[in-house]
Amino acid sequence: MALDSTLAALPTSPGVYLMKDASGEVIYVGKAVNLRNRVRSYFQPSSDHSPKVAVMVEHIADIDYIVTGSELEALILECNLIKKHRPKYNVRLRDDKTYPFIKVTTGEAYPGVYLTRRVLRDRSRYFGPYTDVSAARETLRLLKRVFPLRQCSKKIDPDSPAPRPCLNYQIKRCLGPCANLVGVDEYGEVVGEVLMFLEGRQDDLARSLRRRMDVAADALDYERAAVLRDQLHAVETVVQRQRIVSEDRTDRDVIAIARDQLGACVQIMFVRGGKLVGNDHFMLGGAYGAGDAETLSSFIREYYSQTGSVPREVLLESEIEDAKTVDQWLSRLRGRAVSVRTPRRGDKRRLVELASANAAEFLERTRAAEQREVSARINALAELSTHLGLAAPPDRIECYDISTLQGTEAVGSMAVFEAGAPAKSQYRRFRIRHVEGQDDYAMIAEVIRRRLARALRDDPDPRFGRLPDLIVVDGGRGQLNAAAEVIDSMGKGDIPLVSLAEREEEIYLRDQASPLTLPWDSAALHLVQHLRDEAHRYALAYHRNLRGKRSISSELTDLPGIGKKRTIALMRRFGSLDALYNATVDEIAATPGMNMPVARTVFEHLHPEGGVHEGPGCKGDR
Repeated sequence: MALDSTLAALPTSPGVYLMKDASGEVIYVGKAVNLRNRVRSYFQPSSDHSPKVAVMVEHIADIDYIVTGSELEALILECNLIKKHRPKYNVRLRDDKTYPFIKVTTGEAYPGVYLTRRVLRDRSRYFGPYTDVSAARETLRLLKRVFPLRQCSKKIDPDSPAPRPCLNYQIKRCLGPCANLVGVDEYGEVVGEVLMFLEGRQDDLARSLRRRMDVAADALDYERAAVLRDQLHAVETVVQRQRIVSEDRTDRDVIAIARDQLGACVQIMFVRGGKLVGNDHFMLGGAYGAGDAETLSSFIREYYSQTGSVPREVLLESEIEDAKTVDQWLSRLRGRAVSVRTPRRGDKRRLVELASANAAEFLERTRAAEQREVSARINALAELSTHLGLAAPPDRIECYDISTLQGTEAVGSMAVFEAGAPAKSQYRRFRIRHVEGQDDYAMIAEVIRRRLARALRDDPDPRFGRLPDLIVVDGGRGQLNAAAEVIDSMGKGDIPLVSLAEREEEIYLRDQASPLTLPWDSAALHLVQHLRDEAHRYALAYHRNLRGKRSISSELTDLPGIGKKRTIALMRRFGSLDALYNATVDEIAATPGMNMPVARTVFEHLHPEGGVHEGPGCKGDR
């Protein structure tokens, strides 16, 4: 009845609608020029409904909607809500992981170039996302080798005494802004060249470098001319690898799609100045049953809402319903006019067909690789079952590990593999409550007891409802015995149990006195090692997080303007003192409840001497 009343009250205005299931989870987000007509159409019998829509409608229990002033506003809001809720029935990038971007900190007087997975509103330029992390890192290495920008994040204060320049300056990999050895204008020229490179304007960059080289040579500054010559050579090497695909010099992205029974793949080719400067592939989730028009429209909105680079023209394989609205949205992002087109003939159509062929080829290779991976997992599970004497290959395996530092902030983790692959959404972590001091056996016992108790109570916790086909604990005979005692006492002694000792990678079984030693090339051993490593990683990350939060609290206790609420907000945003240390002033100020003066207080407290800190971005990507 509630749903009927919502449908009856829908306005005819443009807006966004959120469809929810019985648990209140958002399962689909859409936009409409007319909310009433669009939403009601889902519930009208029609042969036009795709199988996906038919299944989705069966799960709709409630609908929320937000009225907007225009279809463009609805599109922008829809993008934000899809990113926030990740609805299962929306077409989206298949992986929930955050792809890396190359970040140029153009909001600073002396910008740097970094790899990051966080896109902030901080006046920086972001390029990406990169589905191939190695390609992003290689591009970053090339930029650092060719362009002498700073590679640190020192707080540069022109009024402070200049420190000695670092090694990068000595080897001509940096212009030395931290030592006041270069002016803002000269440094800005190099930044502009980096932006040209990342935008795919290598021809313009080559002309700029050649001009500056000639000026340096005419001024008899042969050392500078030689540096520019080397930069020019590196850029021309990249240009030579690029293929001319268009006679006109319009910057454009070319987007096409390939499908199979399992999903879809989108290929995007980057054409700049008539040359193919790069391409990328994205596997999509939620695309089954969705038409090409919906799939392409959804991809465009998700992709360009993340990337900082929008070209003059976007060529599509198929027409999309909201092409004009997408035009307006992309034009707003770019700051200049953008045209979304579906060519029917000529060179542009051939570009689209090339993208389509590449999408199909990549999808075929991806499926073949996935099939090989599935076969390898099946074989590994079968081999493991044989070695352990199991009645059947285990479908669900749980592995437990403990992380502690001299008994402080002790935590346990549960990693879960299903069908031989990590099921990361089912990983669980436990804060040790009942064990004092360094007692790994008691901690393992506590974690497994709490896990089984949640499954065996009268109202089972749905997060722990399914029991494992095999339990693995990290450790030797002692950890195995501790876990076995708990399992037996709770009436679940029929669950197979083993432990893996890290030093010799020996597998201990309950009913065998001697451990099992598998060959180092054994697929079964590699599977158990992978499981153990995942549990260890998850436990360690949780342990570090707890220690980091405690450190943030203790570090900021006496700072003026930092009370309990702001401390909690900083803990929630950064998670650890290390992450807070790596943050810029703008990133700290963006924390809820913070302001710029207090952010500066925090930053200066953490960097009393204006020293080096690693930001922005993830250390592992630097």
